[in-house]
Formats: sequence, C-alpha cells, structure tokens
Amino acid sequence: MEIETGKKEEVEVKTINSVKRHHKAWLGTYILLALASLALYFIFSLNLINGLSVYMPLVRRAFLAAFFIFTVLSISKYTQALIIRHTEVKGVKYNLIRLIRILALLAIFMIVIAFLFKNWYTAAVSLGLVSLILGFALQTPISSFIGWLYIIIRSPYKIGDRIQVGDFKGDVVEIGYLDTTLWEFSGDYLSNDLPSGRLIRFPNTMVLETEVYNYSWRQFPYIWNEIPFHIAYESDFAFVEEVLKRTTSEVLGTDVHEKVKELKILIRQTPVDELTIREYPFVTFRTNSNTWVEAAVNYLVDPKKASGVRSSIIKNAVAALLQEPDRVMFPKSNSR
Repeated sequence: MEIETGKKEEVEVKTINSVKRHHKAWLGTYILLALASLALYFIFSLNLINGLSVYMPLVRRAFLAAFFIFTVLSISKYTQALIIRHTEVKGVKYNLIRLIRILALLAIFMIVIAFLFKNWYTAAVSLGLVSLILGFALQTPISSFIGWLYIIIRSPYKIGDRIQVGDFKGDVVEIGYLDTTLWEFSGDYLSNDLPSGRLIRFPNTMVLETEVYNYSWRQFPYIWNEIPFHIAYESDFAFVEEVLKRTTSEVLGTDVHEKVKELKILIRQTPVDELTIREYPFVTFRTNSNTWVEAAVNYLVDPKKASGVRSSIIKNAVAALLQEPDRVMFPKSNSR
C-alpha cells in the first residue's frame, strides 16, 4: 500500500512539473511575441516604407492589437501558473483556471472589437446588436454558460465530487463552459454504487432547474450507510447489537469517533438538535412484515468507499454471528 501511494505521489509530482514547464514555455513565447509586436508597431510608426503609407494606420493598429492580445495571454498564463503552484485543492484549482481562461478570451474579444472600430460608440452599438442577435439564437448555450458561472461562484459541486443531478449519478470529471461530465456509478446495469464505466454529459443549465445532491461535501465528506441483518425473534438482541457495533468499528478503523466529532461541531452551527446524533456506530431494530426482525447497523463512510466497506462489514458480522448459534437465530423461511 505504501509502495502504491509512493508511486502515485511520484506520478503527481511529475505531472505537476510537466504542467509547470508547459506554462513556462507558453509564457515565454507570449512575452516574446508581445515584445516583437510592440517593436514592429514603433518601426512602422516611423513611416520608413513610403509605398505602404495608405495602409500604415491599419498595420500599426494591427500590431498594437497583437501586443495587447499577447500581453493578455501572458498575464493569463502567469496567473494560471500561480494558481497551480499555490492552490492545493484540485477542484478549486480547476475552477480558477477555467475562470481565468474565459476572462482572457473576453478581454481578447474586446481588443479585437476596439481594433475593428475606431469609434468606441460605434463599437458599443455593434457589440450590442451582435449580443442581441446571439441572445435569441443561442438561448440554450447562454443558459448553460450562466449555469457554469453559478457552479463557479456558488460551488454546488467541484471536480472529484460524487453528485446526483436529476437522474444522473456519478463522479465529476470535467466542468465545461456548457456542460458537466460525470463518471457514472450505479446505473442501469448495477445495483450497487460501483462505477458503471459510462460517461454522462448534461448541460450546466440543469443546476438552475433541478436539485443537486452532493455526496462529497467538503466540510463533511461522509454519508450515512445502513446494512440490515435478518434475525429470528428468539435471538439475543443485545448480543446482536454488540457484535454489529464491534465488527463495524473494526472495519472502519479508529478515525470513526473523529468523524462524529466533526459532525457534531457542524450540527452545533445549525438549528438542528444535537441529541438527534446517535452514538456511532448504532444499531436499530424493526419488525418485518414476515417472520423476522431487522437489525440495521448505521455508520458513516466515504461515499466512494461505501461498497468495499459494506462488503467487509457483512462478511465479518455474519461470521461473528454464526459463531453463536444459540444466541443468534436466523429465519428458516426461504423467503428471506
């Protein structure tokens, strides 16, 4: 396990270094192009070439526009490099980089508009007319882009989160300007929460129209799971409760109590009564409509590890219960 963790960290370091080199290369290229454009602007301002005097204003404006465009691209790349260096959370890093890129594109668009029109009033009117036409023609993409802004600002989910939006359930792998991509779990062919292997793309406008369930809340990235065990009425309920609590705690490890403390701290900051938080893990009993009692063990778990944890708890708990046939009896009916 330590070897695998070491390899993973080594791969991550190599990836980060590769990205840094990539950003440095592009940053240097943009700076050189900006300086070259500025130099050409001043050279053509000297009117050394008489035959091109008619086109000289247009050429100078083109080089000046190029200078500002490459300057914007340089600032964008430098800012992205700072974000990669100083931001630890991958989801936040991803969102910030996407935001910087769209701001750079908007700035370049305004530079091009200013280059095409000498008069700012004419440019503003033209931009307004273009925006009006595009607004009618591209209502759905624009709504999805507004949805992207909502995702960036309000952060209902980020890269790596396990979410459900409408009928779509999965881990977020990409948040584009127009749509979000999920790595689906469960799905049509699975009854558990394992990845199905399918990708789901849905328009960002859905976050403005339907509920978003996030199973990876940053402040408390755990969910409650429940496993029911069917036992006969003649069983020793106290013993069953003790076995289920013990085996569950053994599978989950020693950090379970810290999870409960975190949850209670969060609960104190809300109007919810702290008494509703039961001792962890806890067991509840309820009668079934047939001839047995359901003993359900409840526990906190990382949603992405839920399947493996559930399997381990079931195997260990059943093995422990079967060791005491006089105290734990199971229903004899074939319908269980």
